[in-house]
Amino acid sequence: MCLCGKNVLVCSAMIEIRNIHKSFDGRVVLDDISAVMEAGKCNLIIGTSGSGKTVLTKCMVGLFQPDSGEIVFDGKSIIEMTDDDRKSLRRQIGMLFQGAALFDSMTVEQNILFPLDMFTKQTQAEKKKRVNEVLEKVNLVGSNKKFPAELSGGMKKRVGIARAIVLNPKYLFCDEPNSGLDPQTSLLIDKLIKEITTEYKITTVVVTTT
Repeated sequence: MCLCGKNVLVCSAMIEIRNIHKSFDGRVVLDDISAVMEAGKCNLIIGTSGSGKTVLTKCMVGLFQPDSGEIVFDGKSIIEMTDDDRKSLRRQIGMLFQGAALFDSMTVEQNILFPLDMFTKQTQAEKKKRVNEVLEKVNLVGSNKKFPAELSGGMKKRVGIARAIVLNPKYLFCDEPNSGLDPQTSLLIDKLIKEITTEYKITTVVVTTT
């Protein structure tokens, strides 16, 4: 999907964007945007800076309310969902933020434990086992006790990915996953996101600039 114009339209799949409009103080940011994010695949939202990529993403994850139109997950519109339905949906969404957005005062392990502590009733042993599983998946075995300040940019992104998938999400949103990385590290992050998408059959949405 490219935010270069309006009326972007593709075939049916897991996440549907239907005729979304969004303005701020009279300035139109999204004008009749429609698209589909295919299930179990990497889907790209591509556009120049200021084209509305982040606004669209925030509408999709429920942080912004569109002025009109609707976002549909698995055939169910966010607008029609109950509060419990929306809470359940949010727990199925993993987010990789631009810059990774790790907690500087927490170790790698503590950062990844955070969603497990918030949303599960697993024992501490179960949670630590899951942390080690996702660290192995992102090739950071043994980094549990390191702090973000001790990590390279690529390592921080991988910790961010580990945290994003620790709850086994159905949907994964990646905001500028290659921002600030050198070309070689960018390719590694791209490959990792693709592998995770394929292995776990996640519907992945990657926001990137042209």
